[in-house]
Amino acid sequence: MTPQNPASVTPHSPNGLASVEQEIARACQEAKRERSSVTLIAVTKTFGADAISPVIESGQRVFGENRVQEAKAKWPALMSAYPGLVLHLIGPLQSNKAKDAVALFDAIHSVDRPSVCQALAKEIESRKKTPQLFVQLKNLSMGMSADFATAIQFGATHIRVGSAIFGHRG
Repeated sequence: MTPQNPASVTPHSPNGLASVEQEIARACQEAKRERSSVTLIAVTKTFGADAISPVIESGQRVFGENRVQEAKAKWPALMSAYPGLVLHLIGPLQSNKAKDAVALFDAIHSVDRPSVCQALAKEIESRKKTPQLFVQLKNLSMGMSADFATAIQFGATHIRVGSAIFGHRG
């Protein structure tokens, strides 16, 4: 099932967030799950601070980015302005970006190769910071704007939603 009319969401509108939250609650109820068992990750790839700030001000605290470089350019200022935000890397990670990823992200979803594991282990030890790592064992990260309700039905603990919150990317 798709979120309630995501095409009608105005970009940069907190109304998209409210619609997604309602759909998550409905999907959890149908799946006989507690709403607290699902974390909404608002995916902000290609959107700037002007689009993200209203969603933060509406109460969203967990965000996702696909690329380390894009996140590095916009998130330090946002995290400074809005303490308590949690940032997830949901895109692929190259081992040469592990240092920046460990420094910036609270969770990394794309641990998929031994070389990435080794690079992350080195940076975690060096920085004494331990981001949550998703190797799809205990935590299950899946879903997008068009299918997050289905992902909840299949047991996702973290769902990734972008366009239903922020509008369609240009």
